[in-house]
Amino acid sequence: MTTGSLGLRSSGSYGSLQQQLFQNNSSPIQTTPPIPRKPPKLFKEKEGLFLWICKFAPRKNVGMLLLCVVSAAAFLWVLYVGKGEDAAEQSNRMFAPETVHKYIFRGIESIKKTNVGRSASTIQPPPPPPPPPVYFQGYTLPPGNPCEGFMLPPPPADKKRTGPRPCPVCYLPVEQAIALMPEAPSFSPGVSNLTYIHEENQSKTEFGGSDFGGYPSLVQRNDSYDIRESMSVHCGFVRGIRPGHQTGFDIDDSDLLEMESCQGVVVASAIFGAFDLIRQPKNTSEYAKKNVCFYMFVDEETEAFLRNSSELNSSMRIGLWRIVVVHNLPYDDPRRNGKVPKLLLHRLFPNARYSLWVDGKLELVVDPYQILERFLWRKSASFAISRHYKRFDVFVEAEANKVAAKFDNASIEFQVEFYKNEGLTPYTRAKLPITSDVPEGCVIIREHVPISNLFTCLWFNEVDRFTPRDQISFAIVRDKIMSKTNWTVNMFLDCERRNFVIQGYHRDILERPTPPHASIIVHPPPPVILEARQTSPIVSTSTVISTTIKKIPTKRGRERKSKRHRKVIAGNKDHNFI
Repeated sequence: MTTGSLGLRSSGSYGSLQQQLFQNNSSPIQTTPPIPRKPPKLFKEKEGLFLWICKFAPRKNVGMLLLCVVSAAAFLWVLYVGKGEDAAEQSNRMFAPETVHKYIFRGIESIKKTNVGRSASTIQPPPPPPPPPVYFQGYTLPPGNPCEGFMLPPPPADKKRTGPRPCPVCYLPVEQAIALMPEAPSFSPGVSNLTYIHEENQSKTEFGGSDFGGYPSLVQRNDSYDIRESMSVHCGFVRGIRPGHQTGFDIDDSDLLEMESCQGVVVASAIFGAFDLIRQPKNTSEYAKKNVCFYMFVDEETEAFLRNSSELNSSMRIGLWRIVVVHNLPYDDPRRNGKVPKLLLHRLFPNARYSLWVDGKLELVVDPYQILERFLWRKSASFAISRHYKRFDVFVEAEANKVAAKFDNASIEFQVEFYKNEGLTPYTRAKLPITSDVPEGCVIIREHVPISNLFTCLWFNEVDRFTPRDQISFAIVRDKIMSKTNWTVNMFLDCERRNFVIQGYHRDILERPTPPHASIIVHPPPPVILEARQTSPIVSTSTVISTTIKKIPTKRGRERKSKRHRKVIAGNKDHNFI
């Protein structure tokens, strides 16, 4: 009964469901006939649950519920089967021959591109070099400028004054000189990278040298004249951390910091042994006062003298000069100590572009920018120095130094003979355009580029090895460098130097008591002369002579002869008296 009723209900329920679907114009749901097998226990439990639902729920609600369940199942089956077909189709497409060839081709192409990229990266040329550095090429003054084609006038015809004298120099106005200051450095022929030798443990093997300048051998000296792009040479300050710090010629750290901050123009001088008086620059523009570094190097003795004379106070400034006290001087000779700042300013001021060295006995009377424009920039030069007003030959200069007892004569002779064996010859016109072998080294104007720095380093090494008379060693260093490069030195006239500096006397001469004037009578006039000349004493005779001398250019004829006659007579009387 149970089975028959279950079949009837199931058939009736399914039939009613199909009829309802047809009435609603819905397509019938196709179901597969059940396979006759023994229903499992779980199925029986589900079937009992189904009968329980049908018992309590109306027939229409059960049909709708079954319809929803069947629709959800069909939707999930279609979704699963469709995804599987797509996956299968995708897998079939992926493993199809044409697809395999396509992927293989793409892989080969990608490998080729990768290899090409790698080969290109390895074979790719290096990046283009940076543009060449820009150098100062000089300039010409515009047409109509008063300094264009300026010629020195002939010296004045004054036979009484035979010594050196200044001559006119055409300077540009300060504003124009400042505007013409080069933005780029000058070209340094032969050498572009210059470094300096540092030695803590030194050994003296040959003559000359010092702890401050080192003890370079003659082989090292010859090598320093072999001009190359990159060079390393002795240049003072060979010991210690940096120039001015535990090297000899020591400077306080506060001063060193100020000196390193000087990046433009430096004007420097030095006084050691209280040998000179400080002289203030004159005619200096306000721009130069603010932008030019004025430094005066002194030793402890000079510092004490300045403080005792109330010139120096705690500000360490005297006028435009900043006073820098140097400790632990490397030499016993003040003149040799003065060669350190004179020749090695590029080491004391590593960031400065231009320097103007002025000896302590000189007074600067022209603006520094006008001097730089006139002797460096207008000439396209990196080093300028005046030549000696009288002597042009090193051998003549050496003899003059011996006569004046400037240094030990044996040392001077040894130095000259050494240079003579190296090929130094007397100066002749065959050396033109070189105009002189002897400089007047009290003023040096230069640009801090490698070639000029090398020149002053090697010049200092000669002063350190031989005598401190730098006029003797100047020519040999210049000629050796010029034989390897096309670098030249602007040697201008000494009278031009005397135009922008006034030479004074050393302090010992200025403080020397003034000798009695020649007009003061030391001895009384002898009575014999009074008897011989009963009408006129000697004083009146000298007055007549002085007046006669003054009137000689204007008097003519008989009166002039008579006075000449009286002068001779007076001279004869004096001669007879003597």
